[in-house]
Amino acid sequence: MAASIRSVRKFGSVFSTLRVTSSASRTYFTYVNEPSQPIKGKEPKWTTAEDAFQDLKSGDTVFAQGAAATPVNLLQAMTDVGKKKSLSNVTVCHMHTEGPAPYTDPSCEGIFRSFSFFMGGNVRKAVAEGRGDALPIFLSEIPLLFTRKIIQPDIAVIQVSPPDQHGYCSLGTSVDCVRAGMSNSRIIIAQVNPNMPRTFGDGIIHISHIDYAVKVDTPLPTHGGKPPTEVENRIGKNIADNLVEDGATLQLGIGSIPDATLAALTNHKDLGVHSEMFAGGVIDLVDKGCITNSRKTMHRGRIVGSFLIGTQRLYDFVDNNPFIEMLVVDYVNNTGIIARQPKMTAINSCIEVDITGQISSDSIGTRMYSGFGGQVDFIRGAAEGLDGKGKPIIALPSTTNKGESKISITLKPGAGVVTTRAHAHYVVTEHGIAYLFGKSLRQRAHALINIAHPDHREALEKGAFERLKVMPSA
Repeated sequence: MAASIRSVRKFGSVFSTLRVTSSASRTYFTYVNEPSQPIKGKEPKWTTAEDAFQDLKSGDTVFAQGAAATPVNLLQAMTDVGKKKSLSNVTVCHMHTEGPAPYTDPSCEGIFRSFSFFMGGNVRKAVAEGRGDALPIFLSEIPLLFTRKIIQPDIAVIQVSPPDQHGYCSLGTSVDCVRAGMSNSRIIIAQVNPNMPRTFGDGIIHISHIDYAVKVDTPLPTHGGKPPTEVENRIGKNIADNLVEDGATLQLGIGSIPDATLAALTNHKDLGVHSEMFAGGVIDLVDKGCITNSRKTMHRGRIVGSFLIGTQRLYDFVDNNPFIEMLVVDYVNNTGIIARQPKMTAINSCIEVDITGQISSDSIGTRMYSGFGGQVDFIRGAAEGLDGKGKPIIALPSTTNKGESKISITLKPGAGVVTTRAHAHYVVTEHGIAYLFGKSLRQRAHALINIAHPDHREALEKGAFERLKVMPSA
């Protein structure tokens, strides 16, 4: 029956969408508005992973859920089906995904092509070799790709929790752009996994909206768990001791620097979280009573996120926890919403900063590394804080693992500017904090050189003079 249903799902529309079934046993029309409303008389076809892709054909566009919710089993089956059927020109669009991404293997060239909205390590080689595509885009605007029909998926491949007594599944750890992607797809294929946490917020989908369902019982991908380095701890302490106030609302991404910052906040009070993603470090702060969300003016008393990836402890923490709201990314990352958070403190990282404050976060020279993500959304939202107390922060170690300075005279040739020098306010390394807002180019150079690694400061000062024709000065 699922194969006979061809539908266009609209999310967030005030108008209903018409679903027509061509099955001989079903001659009625069912009107639905969004995936949270049941479709009368429809159930998914429970099948094997490969059979779920029986409708996949050449030229199709497939949307895949990402992060911890990446439907690894289904994506492997999709790859196998594409090869067996000798398909061609199938586009697989996605945010950062976990797992091997088999559709990017050189043997799949001409069959599949990855199209990344935010690039993970599993597709970098394909992009670097011209077998995959990367789209520069703000995280907050990814849903517009679907709602404006710039990208029109034929199939959405997702992972959900088993249905509850009312027939509702949960998108769990990844809501982000998934609602927009699946709501505008012709067919939804779901990997139903009891290990997927049930989360509150925008992540519900009624089982009747799923066309093909495949049962799996596999653990979610995990990240983190390693202790931060001494350098990362010093960065986290610089931020926590100097820039985070009691009652602040935090945005922190994944990685050791956010973890180190969270670990240094144990003496703070009434912190809140409004972040596209958050790490396991929030659990300890919740347990200690440091994170209460009590001073937030929106979603008071609740942590707001949009997607997650972390340890099993984090997944257990968010499972069926009404303290957590997982919401769509065009809301969470909307600069107007961010600006309304009290003392919004946005902490992001980058690859390189030049002496004028240009920040490269998505590329190493000409080599694409990741994407824009939510950095600019939150840096700008914090800067526009309605209470005038927002803090946009870029944090990074002063050197690379090879000892090269991450604060440079000019960005590497071909490097992309994600956060412009006009957006840059606070830059933090293990050696201190540079406040750039309101500073001229030579003042910025002076401030940034002072937080560079001491071994590089003399060369940076000389290079700054050659570039600016004036000595850096406070």
